[in-house]
Amino acid sequence: MRIGEAAKRAGVSARALRYYEEEGLIEPARSSGGHRTYSEAVVEQVLFIRCLQAAGLPGRTILTLLPSVDTGFTTPDMVHRLRTERDRMSAQIVSMVEARERLDELIADAVRCTVTDHPRPVTGRPGSR
Repeated sequence: MRIGEAAKRAGVSARALRYYEEEGLIEPARSSGGHRTYSEAVVEQVLFIRCLQAAGLPGRTILTLLPSVDTGFTTPDMVHRLRTERDRMSAQIVSMVEARERLDELIADAVRCTVTDHPRPVTGRPGSR
């Protein structure tokens, strides 16, 4: 498929696909005329890259992890990197859950309050009605 269709299917811009290619994250094929062509596998890889980016992984880290994803071959160093990233994500999830629970408490407190619980702010000048 051409770049426009691949971008649409992956939910990114054509520029993002070109950027991923420049960074070595994807390798689209080329037509005989030199145009980029994208397979379904490349679109799936872009979706996976976006997922990793959303989880906070930088491009360099993603670049080092992709070969093991593509081939299934991992080295002890790759396993260590994968575990490190998983542990970082797990800690981030715990932190986000704690923040969400605190927000839930604040929301519950706010809902319990009524308008009469808080005096209306005084407006105007002192002594005027």
